[in-house]
Amino acid sequence: MSSDKDIQTTPRGFRCALCNVNLPNLASVDQHVKGRKHQTLSTVRTTRKTQEERSVFVSGITPEVSQSDLAEHFQQFGSVSDVIMDKDKGVFAIVQFAETGSIQAALSCVQHQLKGLKLRVKPREKKDFKLIPKMKDDFQNLQQLLDSLAPQLCQLGSVDAQMQYVVERFQLGENEKKARSLLVQLLQEVFVEFFPDSQILPFGSSVNSFGIHSCDLDLFLDLENTKVFQARARTASEQAVEGGASDDGRSEDSILSDIDLSAASPAEVLELVATILKRCVPSVHKVHVVSSARLPVVKFHHRELNLQGDITLNNRLAVRNTRFLQLCSGVEGRLRPLVYTVRYWAKQKQLAGNPSGAGPLLNNYALTLLIIFYLQNCEPPVLLTVEQLKDLACEEEECEIEGWNCTFPTQPIAVPPSRNSQDLCSLLAGFFSFYAKFDFASGVISPRLGRVLPVTSFLSPAREDEAAQEDRPPRPRLGPLNLLDPFELSHNVAGNLNERSHRAFQRECRDAEKYCRSLQYQRKSTRGKAWGLVRLFTPHGDAAAPQAERPCVHVPFSPAALPDALREQLHRAGDGFRLLWFHKVCSAAERVLSGVLGCELASTSYSAAGAALSQEDPEAMEEPEPAESDASPQGSPVAGAKRPPPPDGDSSDSPRGKKPRLARRRKSDSPLWLCRLRHAVWAGRRKARRELTKDADAAAGPESGCLQLEARVTAHIAAREPELKEPLEFRVRPQMLGETESSRAAFWLEPSSDRSGLFQDFFHFLEAFLPKTVERLLEEEGGAS
Repeated sequence: MSSDKDIQTTPRGFRCALCNVNLPNLASVDQHVKGRKHQTLSTVRTTRKTQEERSVFVSGITPEVSQSDLAEHFQQFGSVSDVIMDKDKGVFAIVQFAETGSIQAALSCVQHQLKGLKLRVKPREKKDFKLIPKMKDDFQNLQQLLDSLAPQLCQLGSVDAQMQYVVERFQLGENEKKARSLLVQLLQEVFVEFFPDSQILPFGSSVNSFGIHSCDLDLFLDLENTKVFQARARTASEQAVEGGASDDGRSEDSILSDIDLSAASPAEVLELVATILKRCVPSVHKVHVVSSARLPVVKFHHRELNLQGDITLNNRLAVRNTRFLQLCSGVEGRLRPLVYTVRYWAKQKQLAGNPSGAGPLLNNYALTLLIIFYLQNCEPPVLLTVEQLKDLACEEEECEIEGWNCTFPTQPIAVPPSRNSQDLCSLLAGFFSFYAKFDFASGVISPRLGRVLPVTSFLSPAREDEAAQEDRPPRPRLGPLNLLDPFELSHNVAGNLNERSHRAFQRECRDAEKYCRSLQYQRKSTRGKAWGLVRLFTPHGDAAAPQAERPCVHVPFSPAALPDALREQLHRAGDGFRLLWFHKVCSAAERVLSGVLGCELASTSYSAAGAALSQEDPEAMEEPEPAESDASPQGSPVAGAKRPPPPDGDSSDSPRGKKPRLARRRKSDSPLWLCRLRHAVWAGRRKARRELTKDADAAAGPESGCLQLEARVTAHIAAREPELKEPLEFRVRPQMLGETESSRAAFWLEPSSDRSGLFQDFFHFLEAFLPKTVERLLEEEGGAS
């Protein structure tokens, strides 16, 4: 179904009926339609519609009738692809055929009889696909959870006691652990019948000592021994045939004769695993394969335990990571209270805890690694680095998985205790302080080494010979927050985060750091008021929503999207890579405004002012704004920006005074663009682009990039539409934001003449258009160079 049919026009803009979201302008619509959520829901809707067209509804059955019985009965009308049963009551089922024509054959049958029962068969009801919203508002759920926890926390005498209570309240109980263990044993008994010598190994929160109530059960199905068994059986069978013996000795209780594990794809094996779960494991339902994940899995739900589970095939490293976390927890008793507290804080602040496991939020594993890295950098250290642990392991404990060194001691007693004696209250406050001031943009966090690696070392394009390239591990996917897995050094555990999520994490850390310095955090209230962790855990409501910001377009520093030529330049620039990147982005933004959108630029342009800005004078570029507007979007001064010392002769008697500070600013060196726009080039832009690309002669060919096309779109609009009655005039001042917050170029906009009231529409268009077009321009320039 066309996406255009989902977009509805409203008095305030547009609305996507499929995703149930409001959109302010056409630029937002275009971005939304291409986004993951809309594309995923469109695919699900198409799949559901196809399934409905090939299915029939069957009633009149009893719980004694199995899925295989129904499949066998309806197989006479055509190939059956799936049978979905109502397992709770066992009174109806949905039979899905592979072909649409099989439905008419099944419906034309006068009477369906199965095991003495008369089945009623009718077409499956057609329903409109709708996105089901959450039953309760997220904020209300978080607040209710805290309300049930707060009274007990307020009665305790210290933050340390509160943190220990959080562990007791949320950790898995002994009965839960036993139930999960029994389910693992059951799955082991089932799968070994189909895959001889296979193993089901649990990993993740259920067994790494950080599990909470209702956490998922993550399982790894190890088929390596099964592959060996299959190879031996095949060899023995071939030898028996050559010797004249019959082939009756092959395993009849196995399905290995139907699939060759050494040649089968993971998707084929996962489909087989899903079939086994559906038909052979009691109380298991909602089984489906997720092949689009980084590591494909089979998801299922156990009805009796109300437990979600995942089964993977190629996740041996995750099992090793689990044992590493078990070791850290056994070595340092303060780790578990810290992990439980920070995870709960992150969930309350909506920084983590996405139930689907996808999206731009931090996952629990990433949060745990951030805590471990912080503890490695305490003074003295609370935890050893992975490299230090490797040196403590004996020869029998050496381990290598998929080429990665995963060696560490198996017993906590082999690790010497820490000399750090800080209490939990101090360590928690130190965690927030550590990451509130952390320079994420310039480094890559390595828990293996316990230090930050310069991001520039990951930016240089690989140009070594093939032999050297084979020895070098793959590069991680870089993003706003770069956190390497301690063993799989090519995996950025926080690679799913976007700019907004990263800024929210660091903003919350700054707020928490400020709160942890107050007496409300450190001392119990004598008046019975909320204190300690209760105030720290309070989720943001509508009152805490950020105020409206000044119009600003952000171009984030995205290392993964940079062309090789620019990556090499930034690599050579070392610590000055931010200023070089900012110079490139400003030059590209000026070209977009003038060359692509047809703005008339007057006054100081970046190309003229940039000559006065060198890497030896970073302050002039990082602080171009006057005092009243020299702030980040969060309302605080740009963190990490350094000011030069006052020159000789300046008033040194009042170093904190505002006047000397303003006098030292070099506003003449800061880039400032005065822009005039005579046409509404944002209105009807998508339609104009479609009209141009329909004509093969007008479409952009390989020799002309997308920017040339966008410039032609602007010219097309200007030729067809009349000029604005009053030109739209506005000022643009670029500013570099970075160091202790995510590096990005901020383009602050301010209308100087907007009698037609069009500035807000233009700004919304520019919010999406400018970052995307600047990125394309940098790519084209990098490819040309």
